[in-house]
Amino acid sequence: MKVRIGIGTGTSVMAGDELAQLVDDLESNGFDSLWWSDVLTVPGDDPLAAMAYAAGHAPRLKIGTTMVLPGRNPVRLAKQLATLDRLSGGRLLITLVLGLRRAAELDAMGVGAGDRGRQLDELLPLLRRLWSEDDVDHDGASWQLHGVTVEPKPLQRPFDIWLGGSVPGALRRCGLLGDGWLPALCTPEEAAAGRVVIEDVAAGAGRRIDPEHFGVSIGYTLSDPPEQLLRAVAARHATATRAQAGAGDGADTTDVGDLVPVGVVGLRRLIGRFVDVGFSKFVLRPLIPPTSFGDELKELADGVLDLQS
Repeated sequence: MKVRIGIGTGTSVMAGDELAQLVDDLESNGFDSLWWSDVLTVPGDDPLAAMAYAAGHAPRLKIGTTMVLPGRNPVRLAKQLATLDRLSGGRLLITLVLGLRRAAELDAMGVGAGDRGRQLDELLPLLRRLWSEDDVDHDGASWQLHGVTVEPKPLQRPFDIWLGGSVPGALRRCGLLGDGWLPALCTPEEAAAGRVVIEDVAAGAGRRIDPEHFGVSIGYTLSDPPEQLLRAVAARHATATRAQAGAGDGADTTDVGDLVPVGVVGLRRLIGRFVDVGFSKFVLRPLIPPTSFGDELKELADGVLDLQS
């Protein structure tokens, strides 16, 4: 298994020189990739713009995003991502997600909570066709296309698309449509159980997902986190757990330390547990914006990068 460790920018908003320095620090320390979250209503740089800047500055670093697909024009997005993949020399990594189920975020996306999965189910296969075919016709619930050709096509062939999410519908979707899985806010045991579901669904559909294509996005803190942050994480996990089980208001007994590792030692221990159950790709996201990203990266590099193999 090839363990690879990337860094997420979290809610940091960066000037050009700050992002350039971050990219330099990531490459010099040996991290695999730099990631952006796609959330409209919280602080954070736009992933497409930031990835384009980073790709032009970095000669080797991979660039990635957990991108919300519902609410986007599939033709424009297909062209944007294909262009980025070519300009970066095939270093683009994409995980598609439904987006946060918050009223303000859903309003900004312009998609109702119940419509997001349907749109993703329609648009992901359409993106794949636009990246591999010419003169694409499509008659769907959300989009109708007639003889559309997108150029350029991605440099990566195939252009793998991973999916996020851990509720039953998301696991089934990943087994049917995804090339990999990158969940967040889950324990190693929950991730292992989700992987079994995904692989069973894939096998039933005559598909196989590369065993190397299972990873986790981990939110961490290097110092003791505020109690408010821990309560928010616990509440989100409890909601997800009830959705997974189809249960009512049963108590969530998960140790929050299994969801938010504190310090490099705690983070290293949690990564090791995920590796033990077959997960090998990691995005580490600071839940508290670093006062110095350079110092934080040095501490992370000294503490976890030897796990890369």
